[in-house]
Amino acid sequence: MTRCGILSTTRLAKPWGRCNQPAVFADPGNEPVGEIWFESPPPLATILAKYLFTEERLSVQVHPIAANSQTGSGKDECWLVTDARPGARLAVGFRETADADAVRDGAIDGSILSMLNWIDVKKNDFIYVPAGTVHSMGAGLTLIEIQQNTDITYRLYDYGRDRTLHLDQAMASICLDPHPPELRRRIDASAEQLLVEGPYFAVAQSIGKPSQGLLARLPGPVQILPVDGNCSIDGVAIEPGASGWSERLDHIDFLDHGRCLIVANPLPI
Repeated sequence: MTRCGILSTTRLAKPWGRCNQPAVFADPGNEPVGEIWFESPPPLATILAKYLFTEERLSVQVHPIAANSQTGSGKDECWLVTDARPGARLAVGFRETADADAVRDGAIDGSILSMLNWIDVKKNDFIYVPAGTVHSMGAGLTLIEIQQNTDITYRLYDYGRDRTLHLDQAMASICLDPHPPELRRRIDASAEQLLVEGPYFAVAQSIGKPSQGLLARLPGPVQILPVDGNCSIDGVAIEPGASGWSERLDHIDFLDHGRCLIVANPLPI
């Protein structure tokens, strides 16, 4: 009997979060929700999937590389933008190779904002962010984030909010080079494709029932996140805004031709 299940969620209030999430995330609480985490199933324990909602700007921050992490694990992550207001932006890396002393000074006086590579984003933009990449997000974004399951963030600049900064820890992990342009792209929302084949996790997009080729590439446990489609696991429907998992992708029933994200452990070489 294949193990599977529907994943429970945790809502995190954030000073930059939103009180008006899309209807599928409706919540009677009054706090601005910034993140909704899905409980990681044991076979995928090193991976975390979540939604982010931004009503204000996030801090300028960096996640540690493995060598400088308290957990011994770095935090690579990737983002799929599912909604963006006109003019929404986010920052990944620096516009040009940066000087460490200038970055430290910029984090203190706020000029680091002008050093970052700010890009306009729209729905269906996909960005991979290696550990050590300085990044931030502007207001008006909803996105799915897939990441290594470690919760360490070092803030360099926080717009005057009364939260702790971690300048020394951040500087120990920062990549001073620009973010590689090949790690960001706008994807075809109507095409099945592997989005990430990295050393820490795999992410695929299916349109309705996965092809035999995709089933063969993802033979192990998977987590499913319907974006605008519906599926069923063990007879229980999973709709957009929810998530489930199964030890086998071919045990998930895809109920329409909508889009789903599939998350898996690193692919076999």
